Amino acid sequence: MTIETIRLTTSEAIVRYLVAQRIVVDGAEVPLFPGAIAIFGHGNVTSLGHSLEMHRDEIPVYRGQNEQGMGLAAAGFAKAMRRQQIMLCTSSIGPGATNMVTAAGMAMANRLPVLFISGDAFNSRLPDPVLQQVEHFGVPSTTVNDAFRPVVRYWDRITDPAQVLSSLPHAVDTMLDIADCGPAFLGLPQDVAAEAFDFPESFFDRQVREIARPRPDQRQLDRAASLLRGARRPAIIAGGGVHYSRAEAELAAFAEEFGIPVVETVAGKSSLLADHPQYAGPVGVTGAEAANAVIAAADVVLAVGTRLEDFTTGSWTLFEPDTQIIGVNAARFDAGKHRSLPVVGDAREALVELGGLLTGWSAPEEWAREGGRRRAELEAFVADRVADDGHWPPSYAQLVGLLHESATPEDYVLTAAGGLPGELNINWASKGIATFDCEYGYSCMGYEISGAWGAAFARREGQVYSMVGDGSYLMLNSDVFSSVLSGRKFVLVVCDNEGFAVIERLQVGQGGASYNNMLRDSVGSGSDVRVDFRAHAASLGAETFEVHSREEFVQALQAAKAADRTAVIVTKVRESDWTEGGAFWQVGVPEVSDRPEVATARAAMDEGLRSQRPGV
Repeated sequence: MTIETIRLTTSEAIVRYLVAQRIVVDGAEVPLFPGAIAIFGHGNVTSLGHSLEMHRDEIPVYRGQNEQGMGLAAAGFAKAMRRQQIMLCTSSIGPGATNMVTAAGMAMANRLPVLFISGDAFNSRLPDPVLQQVEHFGVPSTTVNDAFRPVVRYWDRITDPAQVLSSLPHAVDTMLDIADCGPAFLGLPQDVAAEAFDFPESFFDRQVREIARPRPDQRQLDRAASLLRGARRPAIIAGGGVHYSRAEAELAAFAEEFGIPVVETVAGKSSLLADHPQYAGPVGVTGAEAANAVIAAADVVLAVGTRLEDFTTGSWTLFEPDTQIIGVNAARFDAGKHRSLPVVGDAREALVELGGLLTGWSAPEEWAREGGRRRAELEAFVADRVADDGHWPPSYAQLVGLLHESATPEDYVLTAAGGLPGELNINWASKGIATFDCEYGYSCMGYEISGAWGAAFARREGQVYSMVGDGSYLMLNSDVFSSVLSGRKFVLVVCDNEGFAVIERLQVGQGGASYNNMLRDSVGSGSDVRVDFRAHAASLGAETFEVHSREEFVQALQAAKAADRTAVIVTKVRESDWTEGGAFWQVGVPEVSDRPEVATARAAMDEGLRSQRPGV
């Protein structure tokens, strides 16, 4: 049998393969890779860049301004698409590559698919050392691209064109695997990128991909059902896996049918609407006391699609030592954490099958009303936090309240680092399903802007809103211009409290002196200089507003929504008016110090640790 082949460069083969990959989203067949975000340089412009240009109508390339921002935008897109489509990010061989490592770490922590392709040094080594090459004298095959190894699910360096036939399908399969999902990386040496090979034509046939839904083992389901049937106070923790499984409707039906209160992690927020009868609020350190009380009282916790990180568990102080956990998760590693009874499989299918085994059972009537009681407590608490007290500048909570009043069920709100995650997680009541993104797996400063740009590619209805602190804005802001350049609009609210105020809160709260966080106590003669954020955002092409009252903020919101491009609203906020969370958080406090305040903080930390649940 003769195999029909076509002679292509490695770069051309990669692009043609990506173009051939399709997926069905909401009943429509669409590209699996709908676009690329690139900064071209030596190592990717002459070969991969050339091929991308030749296929510009099939996989459009959007110009980034910073490689880290590119990767964060791609991750934000993947989150908004609930992992059903993937962006390609490509860079040159040196600083361009290492700039993407942080973004890869963020995607890895949050289990999000992004395909990173960086140029690499020459495979032949004949011209070594080349521009931007970092040399390892004893290990000459090592390049900066090896830095991606700890922060991706799949890593390969293409040293021969034929490797594409194996490596690229494996990379795509990994990114679509519900258990192993995460970023993939390919290093593309400059000579190999340009080399030609006779590829089988069938390799480039259109392929419609599907995301598998593996069912859990029947014995695991039987044990979980038995445990729930014996529970007096069951509770559900809804994590990000609910979104990625598109299991929100099944979760809502399960909780209502069996009378089980539901709390949400940061990643799982907007799994339920805020008025669902069993919704009890956000859980954990950035959660509310009402929701945390549900978990503290529960005897069985059904943890669905969550990796149970410390902000969810209060550093494992929220759970009583004898609380039994059922871990429903696609990843075996997550399903069995802290002696959980594992149910390994797709969240949606697990809920459906587990529900079938629970027919005729429900939680005790008194406990079934717990979600509603706790939700009422949360609503009263939030109403007090967001209420207008007649003073400006506002608190974070008051700004969240004003934005929430303006939002529709189709709108999408996003944030990441600093004090805003706690404020939005507690004070934002979800009006629509899968309409909230707080990047708190990696808590990556700058995601608020780049991630919003990525989300704007994904959202076809409603407005994308992002709230960012002054510190994160200064960390990474160039994708304001990227959004204007690409025509992908979002509304950015810049909250200026003149420093890294939430870290200063942690610093002082654990006995330290305020130092190097607020602008006023930074070392240097310029500590009285302040940034004109409106002027800066305007210089990046955004429509801009600076507000000094509640009325001006409301008016600016309306104008920003009507704007034809990304709009930035700048306001001062109170430095230390925080919405208190409802859980303990373990941090490292010195055992000895000359400051009495540190000794006091250490004693309080030790006291809190006494209620920490033992690990496995």
